[in-house]
Amino acid sequence: MTERLRVKIEKIKEYHKTLKDMGQDCEEKFLKDIVYRGALLHYLYLIADSCITLAELIIRDRNLRTPQTYQDTIDILGENNIIPASFAYEFAKIASFRNFLAHDYEKIDYLKICRDALRNLADIETYIKYIEQNYQGRG
Repeated sequence: MTERLRVKIEKIKEYHKTLKDMGQDCEEKFLKDIVYRGALLHYLYLIADSCITLAELIIRDRNLRTPQTYQDTIDILGENNIIPASFAYEFAKIASFRNFLAHDYEKIDYLKICRDALRNLADIETYIKYIEQNYQGRG
């Protein structure tokens, strides 16, 4: 695994820990504290974007087919057994979530963020675990 990939994985783990720590009393804090709200949304964006970037780095390193969309980056990892295809199909939704955070942030439903997004943090751990176990890069 290249150094660049290792660094990206460590960043994702750092964001994951931060989000887990922020998850307690999310609904109450999200409504009352604009700084908390901004930080939470920022870290959710960073983790989603970093998961996609990690996939792009692997795709380039392995010289796999060029993705047409962010969602496609995750699908390509599934097609090439870097992550299980069934997991890739579900996890690829992170691309839509990333786009939502980047472009539709004024429409955010705090309950959905606190209940769904933070509850799905385990998927990030699973994604990283699969990559660490199954990816055999050049470096």
